[in-house]
Amino acid sequence: MPFTVLRLLTPLKMSYEAVKKRAEPYSKVVEELLKIRRDTVDLVNKSVGEKRKAYVLVNNRSGGNAPLTIQSLRNSLQATET
Repeated sequence: MPFTVLRLLTPLKMSYEAVKKRAEPYSKVVEELLKIRRDTVDLVNKSVGEKRKAYVLVNNRSGGNAPLTIQSLRNSLQATET
């Protein structure tokens, strides 16, 4: 397959409603979910290393604020570039 797609949604073992309530009004990161972020960076780096494009779809439920989560992932990816 020429690309990888990752979807960061509701964390495991948490209900949609609980995460939604915790994240509202989606104006800040309410939890960093460091393992998910590390795993995402690892998978993106693996894909790129295999000459595949990587697309990461981030939902507000995966931390509270998708744009800020994306920025953090971008920073982490830039830090791992060689």
